[in-house]
Amino acid sequence: MTERVQVELDAPGLPRPGTVIRYGHWGRPVVVFPSERGRAWDYEANGMVDALRPLLDEGRVKLYCVDSFDEVSWSDPWISGEERARRHAPYASWVTDQVVPFIGRDTPGAADAVVTGCSLGAYHALQLGLSRADLFGVVIGLSGNYDPSTWRAWGERGEAAYLTNPSDYVPGLHGEHLDWLRSRLEVVLVVGQGAWETHPTGSLPQTRRMAGLLQERGIDCELDLWGTDVSHDWVWWQRQIAHHLPRFC
Repeated sequence: MTERVQVELDAPGLPRPGTVIRYGHWGRPVVVFPSERGRAWDYEANGMVDALRPLLDEGRVKLYCVDSFDEVSWSDPWISGEERARRHAPYASWVTDQVVPFIGRDTPGAADAVVTGCSLGAYHALQLGLSRADLFGVVIGLSGNYDPSTWRAWGERGEAAYLTNPSDYVPGLHGEHLDWLRSRLEVVLVVGQGAWETHPTGSLPQTRRMAGLLQERGIDCELDLWGTDVSHDWVWWQRQIAHHLPRFC
């Protein structure tokens, strides 16, 4: 049986401690973001841990599934897009300042982490990879929409909204920082062409767009389009992560 450990980590600036559930006994760390408003146990509850059980049993990966706090940021319709972006900052800090050190203590000497997520979790994965490629060298995004301005956003947009929107800032990447990202980061963006991937999620057009933006900047990005029968749903995300993760661990 796959080893399972659950911890609660302090989350300054957020309404409660954040849960992290680790699965596996050894291997490359994989940080997993849930879908919108999700909790750390959603990955297991929706069959994703079972889909990766061969890698876990072989000691090739350790999954670190984290809470989202979308309800206080991106999923709060009562605050403007700019304020949602500001409220995202404590969550990003929780991942880098609390979750990453926990992984370091739990898996000392392991390779840098892979980061992945489904739906809104795919946005979190890509945003984290682009902003902290020193910690996360591989991003696997499943059925993501990478433009927060399309998430029923309203109000004037400022610096916070810009810096948390890859669709805005990726076209402007340049110089030494871009060269470093080119040498450091691998991105895989996966999306189906079936139900709910275009409407209402926008995942299909936004995944295509983001892949094009990254490729234009010379950042290693693979776009993997699945068929018209492939919907925005866990049963397909199980197959997609089981297909892509093995080559990175």
